[in-house]
Amino acid sequence: MRDTRESRLLLVLLIAIAFALITVDIRGGEDSPAQGARQAAAKVFGPVENGVSGAVDPIGNAISAVRDSGARHDRISRLERENAALKAKLGSDDRNRSKIHQLDSMLKTAGAGQYGIKGAQVIAIGSAQGFSWTVTIDAGASDGIERDMTVLNGDGLVGRVTTVGPNTATVLLANDPDFTVGTRMEKTDELGFASGQGDRPLRVQLLNGKAKVKKGDRLVTFGSQADKPFVPGVPVGRVVRVDPSGGDLTRTVYVQPYVGFTKLDIVGIVVQAPRSDPRDQVLPAKPKPAPTVTVTATPSAPANGENPAQNDPAQNDPAGNNQAGNNEAGGDPARNNPADNNAAGDNAAADTDQ
Repeated sequence: MRDTRESRLLLVLLIAIAFALITVDIRGGEDSPAQGARQAAAKVFGPVENGVSGAVDPIGNAISAVRDSGARHDRISRLERENAALKAKLGSDDRNRSKIHQLDSMLKTAGAGQYGIKGAQVIAIGSAQGFSWTVTIDAGASDGIERDMTVLNGDGLVGRVTTVGPNTATVLLANDPDFTVGTRMEKTDELGFASGQGDRPLRVQLLNGKAKVKKGDRLVTFGSQADKPFVPGVPVGRVVRVDPSGGDLTRTVYVQPYVGFTKLDIVGIVVQAPRSDPRDQVLPAKPKPAPTVTVTATPSAPANGENPAQNDPAQNDPAGNNQAGNNEAGGDPARNNPADNNAAGDNAAADTDQ
């Protein structure tokens, strides 16, 4: 529409009419004459507004989602970091508890044997020297570690130190095929030599071919001259199999080590040997056998009013009862004989006649 004088007058007139209708509607309240027109307009334009709103809402939601996605992503990232931190803390607590338990067990073992030890942690498995069973520990020459020192943990013998660096050392494990240690049987003191067999039990050659040994017997280290490479009394393991004696000069037994060589962590290097041989003091205490309970059957008491004598077969014997009656009659068989009684009667009658 072109901007003319007539169009301006029409616009002013429409505005005046609109103000007049608004004024009348406000003053009229619910009785306003425009109420009917408003309801008719709502019926006509309501569906149109709903359709437009339904078409526009997804677009608006999408725009809001894009606008809020940054904040939501930041919140998810923060929650993921907090979750990872909690898991790390829980794992660290479990790890610390495990280390404390290993350290406590090792200190008890060292105390029982009076060993002076230097604690260390396994930091690597194997070495560049080949396929031998070795581990690397985080203690070396600067910590007083020397070659051919005994290595143990809370369970028993781990191995011996073979190579020493400034801050690390290599330990040859007791299950290595090149490992040999002198052993002594608990109580019987039978001597032998144990050799590693990898993931199989240790092979022990007893010097006495007629030695009496059985499954479950336990062994400790015999010790070396000047306590190198082995100090005495360190638990080695228990017998799991005994080869039959064939009259040889030696006897072979197989020993399951106390130490789990695939899960080593905290170890101790013996830097000071005990003043005296601890013998079997370092071995763990044997579990006490469960007490044996013996149940003895007790005869039941006689019921009230029951005469124990009635259970005596002799008392219930009819012949016995007759004998008892005879004894009450005087015990004289003649008194119980009818023939004798008749004879007595006859004699009495004869005396009377006379």
